[in-house]
Amino acid sequence: MEKRETKLTIEHSKAKAERFLKTALSKKALRPILLRLDKLTPITDYFLIVSGKSARHVKSIADAIVEDAHSDSTTAYSIEGLTQGNWALLDFGEVIIHVFQDHSREFYDLEGLWSDAPREVFPADIVKEIEASGEVEEDEDEFSIS
Repeated sequence: MEKRETKLTIEHSKAKAERFLKTALSKKALRPILLRLDKLTPITDYFLIVSGKSARHVKSIADAIVEDAHSDSTTAYSIEGLTQGNWALLDFGEVIIHVFQDHSREFYDLEGLWSDAPREVFPADIVKEIEASGEVEEDEDEFSIS
């Protein structure tokens, strides 16, 4: 029997990233950014970047996302950094999630490294969750409602 290959749409990838972001926000993730990379690199469609306050917080956020992925059989191609807690990398193919402590996030500066990548606008329900966390950035444009 021949295996049919289906191509995922960018909308599907964004929906997956937003679902994982909601999971991260349920664990009080901070400073979320969603970078669209599909036109810049073949490795992924999106980077989702969030912060945690401590190693335990980073691990808690990453564990929740991994559990969410397992709940619908989403394949994790690679999971790195859970034991150290400074930076967890969760590779789900079309979405790669980075969960950082602030000092590691500033040091690696993925937002600067991928400055050519457009930042996606979050839907209203996600904006409300971010605002409710009390961690709204000074540049509120990145949290514009679509």
